[in-house]
Amino acid sequence: MTDQLPFPERPLPARRTLLRAGLVAGSATALTSVADRAHADSDTTLTLTGQLPTGAPDFLHLPFDVPRGVREIAVSYSYDRPAVPPGTPGNSCDIGIFDERGTALGGDGFRGWSGGFRTEFSLSREAATPGYLPGPINPGTWHVVLGPYQIAPAGLAYTVQVTLRFGAPGPAFTSAYPPERARGRGRAWYRGDCHLHTVHSDGRRLPAEVAAGARAAGLDFIVSTDHNTSSSHATWGPLAGPDLLIVPGEEVTTRNGHWLALGLAPGQFVDWRYRARDNQFPRFARQVHRAGGLVIAAHPYCPYVACQWKFGYQDADGVEVWNGPWTYDDESAVDSWDAALATALRDGRDWLPALGNSDAHSAPQIIGSPHNVVLADDLNRTAVLAALRAGHSWLAESAAVQLEFTATGHGRRAGIGERLTVPADAPVDIALTVSGVPNGTARLITDEGQLHQSPLPADGAPATITWRTTASLATYVRAEVRHPRPDGTPGKGNAMGPDLPWGPMAALTNPIVLQGS
Repeated sequence: MTDQLPFPERPLPARRTLLRAGLVAGSATALTSVADRAHADSDTTLTLTGQLPTGAPDFLHLPFDVPRGVREIAVSYSYDRPAVPPGTPGNSCDIGIFDERGTALGGDGFRGWSGGFRTEFSLSREAATPGYLPGPINPGTWHVVLGPYQIAPAGLAYTVQVTLRFGAPGPAFTSAYPPERARGRGRAWYRGDCHLHTVHSDGRRLPAEVAAGARAAGLDFIVSTDHNTSSSHATWGPLAGPDLLIVPGEEVTTRNGHWLALGLAPGQFVDWRYRARDNQFPRFARQVHRAGGLVIAAHPYCPYVACQWKFGYQDADGVEVWNGPWTYDDESAVDSWDAALATALRDGRDWLPALGNSDAHSAPQIIGSPHNVVLADDLNRTAVLAALRAGHSWLAESAAVQLEFTATGHGRRAGIGERLTVPADAPVDIALTVSGVPNGTARLITDEGQLHQSPLPADGAPATITWRTTASLATYVRAEVRHPRPDGTPGKGNAMGPDLPWGPMAALTNPIVLQGS
C-alpha cells in the first residue's frame, strides 16, 4: 500500500446506471439495491440521499448491494451547511464503510473510516485510500456508515454516491506489520510518544514522515493511533528498525470521549460506535486487554465536542494528563489525576499512571512533545507496555529534559512508580535531579499538596533538590518541573488562569508510594 491516495479522482464513464434511493427525514435506515449488471464494460453508480433532523441517531448505516464481478468500490459524499445562529453548532458528518459481513458492533465487517477528513475514498483487493482496508470485494449487502455528530437546527441533507467498478480483481494486498522488538539496551529508560496521527485518519503526515519525526525527536518507540481505523498498521514495517519500535494502536473516538488502545494485535480494529450510557466500553476494554494492550483515557478535559471523558476509569490502565502544548485542560487533568491518586492509595486500590503524548497530526505540531520516558526491561512491545501499566515512567516536554527521582529510607530505595515500605516515622529522603529547564521551578507534591519548591539554574544545568519526609506524613511523593511564567514574573495575570508562580509543564513524574510498616 502506498502512502499516497491510490485512486485519484477521475471522471466516470458516460455509460452507467444511476439508481437513486431517498431517505425519509428522521429515519435511521435507507434501503437500496443494485441490479445485476447488464454490460460488463460499464460502471454502476447509485446515489443515496436523505435529510436528518437534530437528534438523529449517532450512526446511520446505508445499505447497498454489491453484485459479483466488482473490482473496486468508490464512495464520495457531501452534506449541506446551512447558516446557524452564533453559538449554535453547524452540520458535521463523518463517513466510513462496512462490507458484506455486516455492521454488528464489534463485528468483522469493518472496512474503513475517514471521519470528516475526506469527501471520497476507494477500496479494492490490492489497495485502498488511507483509513480503509484493502481486501476482497465480495458480493452481498455492504453499508456506508454516516456519523452526524453535529446537526444544525435546519437539519442535515446528505448525498452519498457509490460507484461500483467492474473487472478482474488485482493482486492481493501484502501487509507489512512492524516487528515487536527493536534493539534495546536491556533494562533502561526509553522515550516514546503513544498518541500520533497520520494520513490514515485526520493527520497530514505520511507514516514515513512520522517515523522520521520520531527519530529526530530522540524517541525510541511510538504507538500508531489513527482515529477509528487499523489501516496504518500494515504500513509501518519498513519504517521501523533497530533504533525505533513501532507499536500498533488506535484512538477510539466515541461520542463520550476518546481513548487510546495501545499495543493492539496487528490489524486489530476496536469499535467506537457507542456512548457511555450504552455500557459497551467495558466490552471493548476487555478486547484490548485480551490482546495484551492498554486502555488509556485520552485528553479527558478536551473542550471539543464529544472529547470529554464520560466513561469513568474503572476499566482504564492510565490517563493522558498532558496532550500536546500545555493548556488549561492539561492543568485540570493533572489536578483530577492527583486527587484520584490520593483516593486510590487511601482506599488500598491500584492507582492509574499518568501519560503524556503529543497527539501530533500535522506541522507545526511537534512529534514527541510531550512524550513518556519509561523504565522497561527492554525495547519491545511487551516490556514497554508493562512499564507504562506499572507507572514506571515520567513525562517530558522533549528529549532535552533529563530527570532522576528517588526516595531512600531505612536502608531501602525506590524509584518512579515503585513502593517504599519503611517504618511510619523513619526519615525518607527525596532526591530530584533535573536538567534542561532553564529558570525552571521544581515542585514536590504529596497527598497534602505541594510541600517543597525550588528554583532551577538559569542555564538549565543539572540541579539536585532534596527534601525529607516520612511515610506517616506523605502517602506518595511526585515531582513536577515547570517553565517560568510566560511573562517571566511571579505576579498575577498568568495566561494559564490561576495566580501561580510557575508556567507550563516541562516534566511530570508518576508517584513514589510511601507505605508505613
